[in-house]
Amino acid sequence: MSNNTETSYARIYKQSLSDPEAFWKKAAENIEWVQPFDQVLDDSDPPHFRWFVGGELNTCFNAVDVHVQNGLGDQLALVYDSAVTGNKKTFSFFELRDEVAHFAGVLAARGISKGDRVIIYMPMVPEAVVAMLACARLGAVHSVVFGGFAANELAVRIDDATPRAIVCASCGIEPGRVVEYKPLLDEAIDLATQKPECCIVLQRPAVVAAMVDGRDFDWHAEMALASPHDCVPVKATDPLYILYTSGTTGQPKGVVRDNGGHAVALKWTMENIYGVKPGEIFWAASDVGWVVGHSYIVYAPLFAGNTSILYEGKPVGTPDPGAFWRVISEHNVSVLFTAPTAFRAIKKEDPAGEHISRYDLSSLKYLFLAGERTDPDTLHWAENYLGVPVIDHWWQTETGWSIAANCMGIEAMPVREGSSSLPVPGWDLRVMSEEGEEVAPGEIGTLALKLPLPPGSFPTLWNAKERFIQSYLERFPGFYNTSDAGIIDADGYVYVMSRTDDIINVAGHRLSTGAMEEVLSDHPDVAECAVTGVADVLKGQIPLGFLVLNAGCTRSTV
Repeated sequence: MSNNTETSYARIYKQSLSDPEAFWKKAAENIEWVQPFDQVLDDSDPPHFRWFVGGELNTCFNAVDVHVQNGLGDQLALVYDSAVTGNKKTFSFFELRDEVAHFAGVLAARGISKGDRVIIYMPMVPEAVVAMLACARLGAVHSVVFGGFAANELAVRIDDATPRAIVCASCGIEPGRVVEYKPLLDEAIDLATQKPECCIVLQRPAVVAAMVDGRDFDWHAEMALASPHDCVPVKATDPLYILYTSGTTGQPKGVVRDNGGHAVALKWTMENIYGVKPGEIFWAASDVGWVVGHSYIVYAPLFAGNTSILYEGKPVGTPDPGAFWRVISEHNVSVLFTAPTAFRAIKKEDPAGEHISRYDLSSLKYLFLAGERTDPDTLHWAENYLGVPVIDHWWQTETGWSIAANCMGIEAMPVREGSSSLPVPGWDLRVMSEEGEEVAPGEIGTLALKLPLPPGSFPTLWNAKERFIQSYLERFPGFYNTSDAGIIDADGYVYVMSRTDDIINVAGHRLSTGAMEEVLSDHPDVAECAVTGVADVLKGQIPLGFLVLNAGCTRSTV
C-alpha cells in the first residue's frame, strides 16, 4: 500500500483494532446520552460482549428530536416517493417528530411500554418509518416483517416475538397488482399461539380492510385522538429491534440490535463509509423489511442529519428503466445504495443506457452496491454510464453495517472488480481453513471476524442464546463465522466469493460458484446468471449454469 494509505485508512483501521475502546468512545461523543456510560466494552462474559454499559439514551431522540433541538427542524428528514401510486410527500424533522410523537401516544394509550414487542407489517409508506421510530421513542422493541410475507411465516414470528401490538397496512401495491395484507395478518393471528392485544391498521385507498371489533383500530382515527409522547430513556444494552433472517433449519433467527452500539456505529458510518455530510440526500433503494432499510432508510441517515428517500417502486416497470434516474434527478440524491440485482434489471431493459441521458444526475457522488457480489460487467456498466465511483461493499443482517467497503469519508481507494475493497475500521477480518487455521493471502476460505464484534453488530439472537453460539461462534472459537467464503489478497482487498455452502468440489478442486458466475456474466448478451453444483459420477460434482439474456437478444446459444 502507498504511504498515503498508511497515514489515513491504514492508520485509522489499525487504531480501531489496537484500541477499540478508545476508538468507539470517541465515536460515542457524537451521540446524545441521557446518562453517560461508565464502561465502553464489557468483556467479562465471552463470547458475549456488551457496549456502552451503564449508558442511557433514546434512539428516536438521536434520530429526530436532536435536530429540532439544534435548530434544524425545518430541514427535510424524509421524502416519500411512490412510483406505484404517484403520491409524494415530504417531512421536515419537525413534522416527523410530530408524527412520531403522536403515534407513540397511540401505542402508549393501547398499553405499549418499554420492552414490549410490536410487529410492523407494512409496505414502503411513511407510516412504517413513523411506527418504527415511535416504538424506539417508547423503548418498545419493533420487529418489522416484510410486507406480504405468507401467513404461516408471519405466525412463526408472532409466536417468537410475542408482540402486544401489530401495526399493519390494508395492502401493498406492486406493479399491476394489489397485495392485500390484512387477510394474511388475520390468518397469521389465527395460526399463532400468541395473540396480540390490538392491531393498528392503516387503510390505504386501494383496499379498505375488514376490521375485527375490539382488536383492530384505524390508524387515522387513533392519531386524531392521540396526545404526543416524550422519549423514554433506555439502557444502551436494551434491545431496539428484532429482525428475522432465514435459518438453515427452517426456524427463522431473530437478530437483536441494541440501542447504544447501534446509534454510535451507524452515525459513524454515514460520513466515514458513505462520505455524506449532514443535510445531503441519501437514498437506500431497499425495503424497511430488510436490514438495509432499518440501517440506511431509517436510522443512520436520520442520526447523521441527512434527508432519506423512501421509495415505493421498482427499478424497472414503474414505469420504465429510468425510474431510479428520475428519483436521483428530482430529489438531488448525493449517494445511492442498492443491490446489484437492481442494476442488472435496469441494464437488461436499457443496455445502452438511453434513459440515463434523459436526466440530470449531477448531484450523484457515489453508488454503493451490496446484498450480493457485484459482477464485473454490472460494475463497468454502472461506471461507464453514471461516471461516479461504484463501490461494492459487504455486510450481513447480523452485522448491521458494512464489514468491508471503500470508505469514501476516510480515503477513496482504487476500485478492484470483484472486490468489496478493504475491511472497515472496527472489523478484524480473517480467512480460515476448514481446519480452523488462517490461510495465506490469496487463498480461499471461510471469512471470520475476531471477537469482540464492534458496536452495532448483534449481541445475540432473540430467545435463542444457545443457537446464537452454535450458529455463529462454535466453528471457529474466538471468531464469528460469517458463513461466507472469500479471499483476502496481499494488499488486503476482500473478495467475497459465495456462501460456504456454495463452494462445490469438482474432481478434488474447491471452486466458488460466484467466480464461475463472473465468467458467465462477462458475456455481453447475459443479463443474469446462476451456477450450482450437480452430482457427477466421475468428478463428484460439476457446475451447471443458468442464464437470462438481455432484452432483444435472439440467440439460442452463448
